Amino acid sequence: METVSFTRMADGTAEDYALLDRKFDEYNVHLADRLMEALDGLKGSIAGYQVTRYEHSLQGATRAHRDGRDEEYVVATLLHDIGDELAPWTHGEMTAAIMKPFIRPELVWMVKYHGVFQLYYYAHHSGGDRNVSDRWKDSPHYDLTVEFCELYDQNCFDPDYDSLPIETFQPMVRRVFAEPRYLTGDEGI
Repeated sequence: METVSFTRMADGTAEDYALLDRKFDEYNVHLADRLMEALDGLKGSIAGYQVTRYEHSLQGATRAHRDGRDEEYVVATLLHDIGDELAPWTHGEMTAAIMKPFIRPELVWMVKYHGVFQLYYYAHHSGGDRNVSDRWKDSPHYDLTVEFCELYDQNCFDPDYDSLPIETFQPMVRRVFAEPRYLTGDEGI
């Protein structure tokens, strides 16, 4: 196995960093596969709903696809909850960070904040503020996020909905995550 010569990054050579760049590229060829594995992991998540988070994700993506949403939107919908397993209180932020280089900014914002916007549907039942998302009313992405929650999130817990199979979406995920298109320079921070 090829490895770098250093034990401290400050001692690395151009050859060491060329090796790491090559390894980085080789590893990231399989990003879509890792995302699909994370989605698959939602099959066993959060009990109590009539469907798994996996099925919830398929329902949302199916609805978005059937409504003619573009591929980035459909993929964002499919993957919007993959952070649930590791970041249950901030899953939108985690998922948005993964999407940021690959999906346009307004959709990343939508995914980042969708959990807060979802509170509208249930927070008042447990003493919370269902209108907490109003703090973002001035955001140009507010209406997009309200619409996403209404059409492709809060209503996607139906055990009788005829979701498309995951094979419909796998090629989309591969295309969207094949190449970063939205690099802003702060991805390494």
